[in-house]
Amino acid sequence: MVIAFVMINTEMGSEKAVLEAIKKVDGVIEAYDAFGVYDIIAKIKAETMDKLKEIMTRKIRRLDQVRSTLTLIVTE
Repeated sequence: MVIAFVMINTEMGSEKAVLEAIKKVDGVIEAYDAFGVYDIIAKIKAETMDKLKEIMTRKIRRLDQVRSTLTLIVTE
């Protein structure tokens, strides 16, 4: 099992819409608005690294108003 925290920057004013879309993505366990450098923080759980990569590239980064992401993979 792979767990990652993803910090997300969005287009200005689209934070709430992106947050709601991210919460609907399979594998996203938690997602929150944030203040500071990043607009949203999400916790993702995937069965494998390949599955995590798929969630990031095909589901989160492709959202229209996502500008950038930073992924931190948790180690045990």
